[in-house]
Amino acid sequence: MPLTQITHHDLDGYGAATVVGAFRAQDRIVHVPRYADVGPVVEAELKRLDRAAEPELLLLTDLGLEAVAVKFIRSFAAMNRRRGEGRQHRLVVLDHHASSIDQLREGGLAPQPDPERPGLSRFDLGDPAIAVLIDENACATRMARDHRGLYAEAGAPEPGPDLEALVEAVDALDLWQKARPAFPGGLALDEIFWDNVSTLVPVGHPWHDRFVCALLLAAAGRLRAGASPAEIEAQVGALRLGIVNTLMADEPDDDPRLTTRMRVARALARSDALFQPLSDGTLLSFGLDSGTYQRVSDLVMAAGRASRLVNVQRVGTLSFRSNDGTALAGARLFRGGGHRDAAGGKLQSGGAFSLADALAQVEPVLNPPPPDPAASPFAALRNWKGAS
Repeated sequence: MPLTQITHHDLDGYGAATVVGAFRAQDRIVHVPRYADVGPVVEAELKRLDRAAEPELLLLTDLGLEAVAVKFIRSFAAMNRRRGEGRQHRLVVLDHHASSIDQLREGGLAPQPDPERPGLSRFDLGDPAIAVLIDENACATRMARDHRGLYAEAGAPEPGPDLEALVEAVDALDLWQKARPAFPGGLALDEIFWDNVSTLVPVGHPWHDRFVCALLLAAAGRLRAGASPAEIEAQVGALRLGIVNTLMADEPDDDPRLTTRMRVARALARSDALFQPLSDGTLLSFGLDSGTYQRVSDLVMAAGRASRLVNVQRVGTLSFRSNDGTALAGARLFRGGGHRDAAGGKLQSGGAFSLADALAQVEPVLNPPPPDPAASPFAALRNWKGAS
């Protein structure tokens, strides 16, 4: 059964993804930076699953449920009833926000406290294929470890010592338990996470989760070995280099003499996953770090893949790059300006939540469809004259 994990874009969300990956490979991982984006993301997932022929497992971790998410859970149950026995999807929700309990209660779902685990509540949707758990005393990373029986494949190994160290550090930090011995290590992991989550291998590339999760696990292993936060900070470069060497092992034009970022940029520039072609040949990317975008866009144009690229950020800003003087023309269509080959603008809507959403907003502005003559205000007059 394919597994899709939708998780928060922070240390706990990635920690949960790292834990899940230790017990079962994810077919897709969707990262949600803003709780405001949870609604559109899960609604798109519901539509996809409704069309899916075979059953799938959807795992939500650390999302902070709002009213739209509660509606989604109810809609998921209704979809399963329509699909019938043998075709039903599975849904597992692991969250730890107190506000999620309030939202579920307001949505008509009563919490059922676990008598053996204070802080843990379960919610019954009347569907054995749906499990909704909220634990106020555990982070999502710990919940993914503790409740792995809800998603793990048969024969999955027990948690290794490095994974246990990761769970302890993230749990201490995310619950802000500063008295715990693991708390300083959690702070170190948080710094490592934010320094590396978007600056080397961006979201959307097949290597992204492999890289970030491997880095977190490697750093947790150093914590387990007794390294101090300062010592781990000094070792991050070497840890990162080892992971990148593994990723780049089969890259034909890799040059180890370059910096790590320069090496990875070459691989990113050949990726079809990061770029969506528009009808005019412009390549669109979503949420790339500005430094990564600058390097990769130059390599893409130098290789002749495109003469113009545009990168859309979640906050709605656009960055155009070109080698034929067309970047500024594109930016002007989005209330922007700049240089002929480097310019920027802003989406009319003020933001985007995914690559598909960015594409839907940029394509019709850059490449508007030709006007329909039948829609002209003079069409009716012409037709009238022709009939008279």
